[in-house]
Amino acid sequence: MANYIDLQMKGFFYTLFLITSLGNAQEFNITGNVVDENNEAVAYVNTVIYNANETDIITGSTTNEAGNFIIENISFGDFILKLSFIGYESISKKISVSKDLNIGTIVLKMSQESLGEITVNYKKPTVQIEPDRLIFDVKDTALTEGNLLDVLRNTPSVMVSGENITIKRSSPTIYINDKKVNLSGAEIIQLLENSPANSVKSIEAITSPGARYDASSGTVLNIVMDKNLITGYRGRVFGSYKQGVFPSYNGGVSNFFKKNKVSLSANYSYSKNKINRFNDGEINYLDNQNNLDELWKSKLNRNTWSENHNTNINFDYFINDNNTFSLSSNISITPYFKYRTKNQTRITDDNTSLLSSFVANTLSRDDKHNLGFDADYVSTFKNSSKLSVNAHYTNYDYTRAQNVNSQYYTNTGDLDFVTAFNTNSNQDIDIVSSKIDYSIPFNEETSLSVGVKGSFVNTNSDITRLDVINNQEELNSANIFDYSENVFAAYASLDQSFGDFNITTGLRLEQTNIEGESLGNINSQDYLKLFPTVLLNYQTTESISIYAKYKRTISRPSYQSLNPFEFYLNDNVIVSGNPNLQPSFNNKWDVGTIINDRHQVYITLTSTENNINELPIQNNETNIITYTPANIGKTTALGFSYESYFTVFDKLSLYFGTEVYNTIEKTQIENQAIKLDQWSNYTYLIGDISFLKDNSLSTSFSLTYSSKNLQGLIISKGQLFSDIAISKTIWNKKGTVSLIASDLFNKADYNTVTNYFNQRNSQITNLDNRYIKLGFSYKFGNRTLSSNEKNSYNKERNRIQNRD
Repeated sequence: MANYIDLQMKGFFYTLFLITSLGNAQEFNITGNVVDENNEAVAYVNTVIYNANETDIITGSTTNEAGNFIIENISFGDFILKLSFIGYESISKKISVSKDLNIGTIVLKMSQESLGEITVNYKKPTVQIEPDRLIFDVKDTALTEGNLLDVLRNTPSVMVSGENITIKRSSPTIYINDKKVNLSGAEIIQLLENSPANSVKSIEAITSPGARYDASSGTVLNIVMDKNLITGYRGRVFGSYKQGVFPSYNGGVSNFFKKNKVSLSANYSYSKNKINRFNDGEINYLDNQNNLDELWKSKLNRNTWSENHNTNINFDYFINDNNTFSLSSNISITPYFKYRTKNQTRITDDNTSLLSSFVANTLSRDDKHNLGFDADYVSTFKNSSKLSVNAHYTNYDYTRAQNVNSQYYTNTGDLDFVTAFNTNSNQDIDIVSSKIDYSIPFNEETSLSVGVKGSFVNTNSDITRLDVINNQEELNSANIFDYSENVFAAYASLDQSFGDFNITTGLRLEQTNIEGESLGNINSQDYLKLFPTVLLNYQTTESISIYAKYKRTISRPSYQSLNPFEFYLNDNVIVSGNPNLQPSFNNKWDVGTIINDRHQVYITLTSTENNINELPIQNNETNIITYTPANIGKTTALGFSYESYFTVFDKLSLYFGTEVYNTIEKTQIENQAIKLDQWSNYTYLIGDISFLKDNSLSTSFSLTYSSKNLQGLIISKGQLFSDIAISKTIWNKKGTVSLIASDLFNKADYNTVTNYFNQRNSQITNLDNRYIKLGFSYKFGNRTLSSNEKNSYNKERNRIQNRD
């Protein structure tokens, strides 16, 4: 273990050394002075340098009280200098830099619209529909006054439910500025909820990621942050109170600083939560003829208490206009996590006569941390080609101490017997990875991207069960699970245009080596797989385009899913991993058309081999039900979709989408063929409306309906998700007050039915989705700044999960 980690850390720091050793160039300064038509100095004017095509921002500054500005560290070449300030007409100038350059005095003219009182108006969010993605532009809109999670709740085709985020029924990989945020579901929600959205430029819901994305990224949710261009400091403090079944709190501070070659952001947040989950469960244990033998009806109340600290720091050093070195870290520490369940179960025969009952209580205490560190280097060359290098390290440590106590009663209510046991478990994960990407545009019609990546994962876990007999602990069992996974990848992607016809094609190659060992049993996997992507797009007319696309992806089981350890909700309900899980492979085809950039109609066909789903597996002989992940033979889905966005009137926009789809699942269980077939519907409607002259009062709402559907041999009944958010900026837009209400119609509970072969069980789960949240934030410092805040994590961290 020590040698392994030492080897990987050497690789990490070697890559870091390579990053810091790359390129430098001669640099120059640009200076000037800005005055108004009365020859008075104008302070705080934004002075921004663009490339010669005005497509990319290079850097920028602001004028001081005397109207002077200096833009440092500009390399040789041609650029566009743009000056802008509220109430004045913008000015653009072409400049050539070969030495230090003094622009002289520039006169800004008052804009005709601003000769009266100056007001800052928010614009409305817009949607851009493309064949492989939906882009939701929220820059300078009222949505950016909240947090990142609030923005996602209002993003078309994106649904947030509890700890789950989905895009069109698919769980996406979360990216920020094209860098993966690889945390567990709960940790991602915490990160997004505690991250301010005032630097968000757009949200990209990518349904067909290209070859440069990992093969496990079937869909991608990329949060694009605006660049931090302006010299100076700004900050934001925020806090919220949420009342569901129980109250929860969070608060934090965000800091942004940029000067000369340095840009720094540092954020801290603290959250304290108590969450309730209630289950009504029913299990029909069957005899050998699959007739009812015993009926178990349970009421399970789960409460979790937690405190969490999140810190993320991002440091950028701009070596020159074309080279940037970055360091970033994300630290999540949960020093306090308490998990308690109270279970009451009644057991009856096939005539509903009471046979017995029991009460089971569990108490678990967890302690964990998740530490991630990244180093990045990005270089842009004169031919517009781009080199990106990344090195990453993660350490995840998790411990759990659990106590289980049960009392069993006869059918007359007399105490029959009691049981008690304790478990202690630990898990430690180390991840080291590095990757290099290079892209080059040959001309306006052709571009090529290539890259390589290596990731190395090592996991060590142990668990001990101690039975409590006469108040004394006696060893029952112990287990150790060691797991290692190495993945090596290379890809190439070509984009080629022929007039109105465009083709984007890519091929990714991934070699996977896995070894897991538990109780002397070794499970090894070694496979080399190809993952092609193809996108064809033809612009038939100015307003209509048609497209076809194909993508193959892989879904590797999470490290926790492979862990064979058993966690008990009571003596008869177990949550366990499966060390024999195999990866699943998905093939997806789409054919569609886009009309007027506002309407999209398309057909989707997906075929998945060895789909991974958590199943409730009941043993009719032992009367034990185990929740464990399993591979399902084949899943096929055919869907018909329509999406659109439109403006009802000036201040109201609506976003609508619907899909009708059929899911078929086929598998073999104990040599018996199982086939389930279900038609379903998924529909969303999102709206935002602004009030007042400056749009400082805004309201957004979302309705998402998911009908009866099939997933992993389990039928889920219909759900309606409903949210409304109201926000008001105050104190000259320095402060924001927000109110959010979720699950307005109380229809978001999760109800499932399992009914195949000899499996008959159901669950009604209240996930504590219904709440009201009151929030407040206050901005201080230089309010003309925008942040380039980013998060950088590698894909393997997404597979670190916790199980209840």
